Amino acid sequence: MPIISTAGLARTFQTKSGPVEAVRGIDLTVAPGEILGLLGPNGAGKTTTLRMLTTLLAPTGGAATVAGHDLAGDPAGVRRVCGYVAQSGGVDPQVSVREELVTQGRLYRLTKPQAVERAGELALDLGLSGLLDRKTSALSGGQRRRLDLALGLVHRPEVLFLDEPTTGLDPASRADLWDLVRRLRDEHGTTVLLTTHYLDEADALADRLVIVDGGVVVAEGTPSALKLRYGGSIDASLQDTFLAITGRTPEPAAPAPATVQPSELMRS
Repeated sequence: MPIISTAGLARTFQTKSGPVEAVRGIDLTVAPGEILGLLGPNGAGKTTTLRMLTTLLAPTGGAATVAGHDLAGDPAGVRRVCGYVAQSGGVDPQVSVREELVTQGRLYRLTKPQAVERAGELALDLGLSGLLDRKTSALSGGQRRRLDLALGLVHRPEVLFLDEPTTGLDPASRADLWDLVRRLRDEHGTTVLLTTHYLDEADALADRLVIVDGGVVVAEGTPSALKLRYGGSIDASLQDTFLAITGRTPEPAAPAPATVQPSELMRS
C-alpha cells in the first residue's frame, strides 16, 4: 500500500491578472521506504506540490493521503507523520543549535527531557555534536543544512519532504547529505520525497523519478528506465533524457520566495 497517494491534486492561485494553475492535476504514488525524486523545470509545480502534501498550502482540487491520513480530512494527522525541509531554512541566528533542536522537540510535544535527549541523538547522528553550543549564525552552509535536516527529523517522521536540499552546498557537503538520506531509508525505513535541479543528484539518489511540467506528470520511472525509453540507451545522461521529455534543461535553482519555519507544520 502506498505511503503517499495523490489523485488529481491541484492548486490554482488567484492573481490580479486572473487565475494561475500552478498544479493542474498530479497523480502519483510513493511506496514505503522509497526515495522519490520530483523533477521539473522552474515553475513546473514541484514546490507547490510539496507545500500541499505537508499541509502548508490548501489544494483547490483533487485528493491525497500521507501515511494513511487524508490531506483534507486529517491535516493534523499528516503533520504528525511528516517532516519538511524547505529550500531555505528558518533557524534563528541568535540561538544555539541545541536551543533550536530542543525548541523544535517541544513544539512536537516532547517533554523537556525528551527534547534534550532527542537533540543529542540527532546531533550525534548528523555530525552536529561539537556544534550544539554554537550559534546558528556561525554555522557553515553544510552545517546549517544538516541542522535543517535534524529539525525535520525531531519527531521521527515516517515521511520526509526535502525541497532542493543541496542547493548552494559544495560537492563534499552534497555527498554527505546524500549519505544521510540513504541512511534514513536503509536504517529507519523513512520515505523521502525530494525535489532537485541537480540531475546527477537525482540519478545517484532516487529509486524512482517523477517528472512534472506545466503542473502535471509527464513521465515517471526508475532513472535507468527513463534513460532507455526517452534517451535511447541506458547509458544516456539524465540531462539528455530530461531534455527529451520536457524540451528544456533544468534551470539553476531560484531562491525561495519566503522562509518557511519547520515549526509551521505544527500550526493548525
